[in-house]
Amino acid sequence: MSGEIQSHRDLKVWQIALDLTETFYRLSADWPKHEQFGLVSQIRRAAVSVAANIAEGAGRRSTGEFIQFVGISRGSLAEVETLLIVARRLDYVEETVCRTLLQELYELGRMLTGLIQSLEQRKAQR
Repeated sequence: MSGEIQSHRDLKVWQIALDLTETFYRLSADWPKHEQFGLVSQIRRAAVSVAANIAEGAGRRSTGEFIQFVGISRGSLAEVETLLIVARRLDYVEETVCRTLLQELYELGRMLTGLIQSLEQRKAQR
């Protein structure tokens, strides 16, 4: 059947989360070296966590578990947002770049919420 989800790699939300992870890795590469084990490490781990939890949830046996892991992804997304704001306040990120990334994070958050709602509907129909 065309359009059917075979794995997490087929999910647009996972693909966008992966793209944002790459963006944050590249963005943080130029931050001060003294932040390597602080802010750089934290924002990278949080960004990776968004995509990783979507993948892990999709690989679980139940819809309830998938919902739980997408919820964790939303939490990690909020962490990325917070760390980006901290980086902006420290002048590690330009204002325009920060605004653009915050908008992208917001859109990804909306997609995660939509995925949760879709999964909850699917769960209720069973």
